[in-house]
Amino acid sequence: MNPVRLNKFLAARLGVSRREADDLIAAGKITVDGSTAILGAHIDNNSKVCYNNKIIPFETEYLYLALNKPAGYVCSRRAQGFTPTLYELLPEKYHNLKTVGRLDKDTSGLILLTNDGDFAFQMTHPKFRKEKIYEVTLNHPLAPLHQQMISDYGVMLDDGPSKFTVIRGSAAGDVPSVTPLGGPPRQLARGNMRRQDPSSVKNAAAGPAEYTVVLSEGRNRQIRRTFAALGYQVTRLHRTQFGKYVLNGLAPGKYVIIEA
Repeated sequence: MNPVRLNKFLAARLGVSRREADDLIAAGKITVDGSTAILGAHIDNNSKVCYNNKIIPFETEYLYLALNKPAGYVCSRRAQGFTPTLYELLPEKYHNLKTVGRLDKDTSGLILLTNDGDFAFQMTHPKFRKEKIYEVTLNHPLAPLHQQMISDYGVMLDDGPSKFTVIRGSAAGDVPSVTPLGGPPRQLARGNMRRQDPSSVKNAAAGPAEYTVVLSEGRNRQIRRTFAALGYQVTRLHRTQFGKYVLNGLAPGKYVIIEA
């Protein structure tokens, strides 16, 4: 093994971001060959790396899950008051996996989990611009001027302008099917997770306030805050696609093993 940056190694083995790995190093929780690690350190396969006094192996088996999160569950490992966590939907053997990004408590749909830090980084860092598709229901129909404003110019929020594509109609029913490859837990082949064409939903039968939103950012509650800035309330928000991964035919609360 050629020398590799310690934070990259930790991200891959612990399922954290490189920034989180640097935080662990800075907090003195990582040792290399018995000494407290320093930021910017490099290691190789002769190094003995420990986290909280437990050895981190150089070889690990990466795992990737896709879960259809129901509304009412949080993405943290700890329950918030009486609100359950999505980890209650998974067998205990998967509780070490971290969510790839988050969905807020009231949002349902596709959430990915993994122990592969590099995968999580590539799926969530803004520079990779991974496309996400949501079904959105508003409390009343969106004015055409507001739809054009969001899609063409963006809406200014406290943390900067918010711009995404808004398409009249629901994506439900237009997502290509995926094929299970085995018994529970099912496996989905990467080649079968075909990309949805958002433009295909514009003629779909939908209620008067149902829309499809396509965006490549991942800011906190961005969709809800954008519509709220224009006087609308999101009454339902459901993610159907994240990058190449499409949620179709997976019941709420169920999960499948996927390929990266």
